[in-house]
Amino acid sequence: METELTNDTATEARQTMTQGVDNDNGPSQKERPEVRMRARDLNLWYGNTQALHDINLDMYSREVTALIGPSGCGKSTFLRCLNRMNDLIPEVRLEGRVELDGEDIYDHSVDVVQLRTHVGMVFQKPNPFPKSIYENIAYAPRLHGTGTSRAELDALVESSLKRAGLWNEVADRLDTPGTELSGGQQQRLCIARAIAVNPEVILMDEPASALDPLATATVEELIHELKDNYTIVIVTHNLQQAARVAGYTAFFHMGKIVEFSDTDTLFTNPTEQRTEDYITGRFG
Repeated sequence: METELTNDTATEARQTMTQGVDNDNGPSQKERPEVRMRARDLNLWYGNTQALHDINLDMYSREVTALIGPSGCGKSTFLRCLNRMNDLIPEVRLEGRVELDGEDIYDHSVDVVQLRTHVGMVFQKPNPFPKSIYENIAYAPRLHGTGTSRAELDALVESSLKRAGLWNEVADRLDTPGTELSGGQQQRLCIARAIAVNPEVILMDEPASALDPLATATVEELIHELKDNYTIVIVTHNLQQAARVAGYTAFFHMGKIVEFSDTDTLFTNPTEQRTEDYITGRFG
């Protein structure tokens, strides 16, 4: 469910940024981290309709980058560009570059299946496989040959579920279908499934929008923990969520990036009037 943007929403987001935040964390105060992924002059069309216009964005190693903006502004389309999910949509045409560790992921030599082991994705609605909890985690490592023996798979399943904060809740019922878990547990299972193949980047498309507040808080806490080891890019309509979880935020509008900065600066001192208008609820 999309979060309605109001003046109260903007105030809460600003308060989130100003409570307990080290103001030296912004890009103007210190050198930005290492770039893990970057988009350069990225344009995308659905048939004759252009959805992305000249997107240039750096996504930093072991940081959370939030993509915010009104519905239909291109943020989810851009997210899907980062692991070539748009390849599955007919009549999509793309120009420009998307780089992972300096290599263009749209080069003809790139194996898309392998790419998606390096850049995993968690969707808005939890989508566990119709298999056991164990097999949800073990399936991809077994497919890619990263876990061959039962002992290796057992260790991998346990470590992935622990990193996703789910092990203690499901350790005694690994044979239970993943679809029988609660919504919040299913989403953490999908996160565990994504990290089981040891990706460099995790993409999250509104991962908590279908969850209740308690499950949302659990997922947000997990994101905080995961950023110590992964680069995370998250689409969210919830300004408070962006303020809570993201070190950097990009504001999209009409298929373009209007402003990109560390999250503290973007919420408390934006440079663009459209950014100010959006976060204060004047449109959206």
